[in-house]
Amino acid sequence: MADTGGSKGQRRREAILQLLKQQGRITIQELVERFDCSEATARRDLEQMEGEYPVIRTIGGAMYDGMHTVRELPFAEKEGLSILEKERIAELATSLIVEGDVIGLSGGTTNFLMAKLLKSRKGITVVTNAVNIAMELAGSQIQVVVTGGIMRHNSFELCGPLGEGMVGHLHIGKMFIGVDGISAGGGITTYSEQEAQIAKALIKRSQSTYAVFDHTKMDRTSLFSIAPINELGGVITDVPLEGELAELLEAQHIAVYVTG
Repeated sequence: MADTGGSKGQRRREAILQLLKQQGRITIQELVERFDCSEATARRDLEQMEGEYPVIRTIGGAMYDGMHTVRELPFAEKEGLSILEKERIAELATSLIVEGDVIGLSGGTTNFLMAKLLKSRKGITVVTNAVNIAMELAGSQIQVVVTGGIMRHNSFELCGPLGEGMVGHLHIGKMFIGVDGISAGGGITTYSEQEAQIAKALIKRSQSTYAVFDHTKMDRTSLFSIAPINELGGVITDVPLEGELAELLEAQHIAVYVTG
């Protein structure tokens, strides 16, 4: 019986994949109606498919990733990539923070490294939607404000309307946003729709926003937009920018900080 159920589930997932290829995206409700299954089954199917096929989970459904956009890696895998460059970027970013600042830290490995550096500081308030960053700052003299929401296991970020609602009551001075891609045309982008929404909310409540990224994210566009380039106060990276992106930043008078 288990084999039959498994093969039935596999056939359903293959049918879902074909639908995604045809339509581009699908909702949980469509799956429930079309395949006469429960919402829980539909969600499990999409979760399993995300690991096996070019499928991206979205709020209330999924979409087919046939664009070869920047893909998401779990935090543990990201942590080992470009670690020396990220450490230098984190050092440069924290040098912009002074006593009395209220800063925001989104998720991401570079911002996590910033939290490690900030632990020895005092007189700073950190607003974050990343559980691992909040835990890293636990026990320090930093005041930590954690937004609410549902945690994404790939990034430890809290997302959703609950967190966005809370952020609407805050006043952040300097916001440091980790991104999956930055380009002249696409602005700053991320793999996750949920993370893009909470990042937008944080930026809206901030006086100045800094995009924090290493050279692998330059001139790349991930799936979901966070903000256009002109909403940034500065960018912090590890190599000098070139081409259209550099020209746009200069034209918009956006500060560029490059590690030595």
